[in-house]
Amino acid sequence: MSDDFAAALREGIADLDETAVLAAVQACLAQGRDPVAVIAACEAGMRLVGERYESRDYYLSGLIMAGEIFREVLEIVRPELEHSLAGNERGRVLIGTVQGDIHDIGKTIFQISLSAYGFTVEDLGVDVPPQAFVEAARAWGPDVLGLSGLLSTAYETMRDTVRLLNEGVGSAPLPTVIIGGGLIDERVRRFVGADYWCRDALEGVRLCQRLVAERRAAS
Repeated sequence: MSDDFAAALREGIADLDETAVLAAVQACLAQGRDPVAVIAACEAGMRLVGERYESRDYYLSGLIMAGEIFREVLEIVRPELEHSLAGNERGRVLIGTVQGDIHDIGKTIFQISLSAYGFTVEDLGVDVPPQAFVEAARAWGPDVLGLSGLLSTAYETMRDTVRLLNEGVGSAPLPTVIIGGGLIDERVRRFVGADYWCRDALEGVRLCQRLVAERRAAS
């Protein structure tokens, strides 16, 4: 993708300009440009929105608006991605926002991105208690379990979920645990006991692709 198109998408998302972003996405696809590059440019814009939120230039409504624009982008791009991935079987990912947290913008974007890339996704919603994750993992047998949380108070629940998962799945192979959220980092991952962490949807999709491939190669 040319620098001009990437910049237009990035800045359009950052400026919350829905009309400009959707027009640019349609133009990119009409010209046969890589849909993955479209998503990457929009994610760069989402990071700018996050920075503006942290610096108090944007309020929560700005985050919500940016998330809605990105969701629309993914819906437009999804057919192109599904066409390019036709016949490529993907893995199963169980996701949810942990108990004590009801934020779901990032989780929803991740869910849509995973589906667009051919993954089968089970979304447990928000404010999900540890036992519900374990029961769903036992019943469904996902390759990856994604725990989402925006609030720092969610980390204790993530930790409890990982502990209970390690104790309660039984003889089935444990899913690989990924935690995600705007404040997640390596320090939080160590505290929680998760296997990996990520902050944006495309990074999470690529991580899931690698993890599923590794699991299948080892089986």
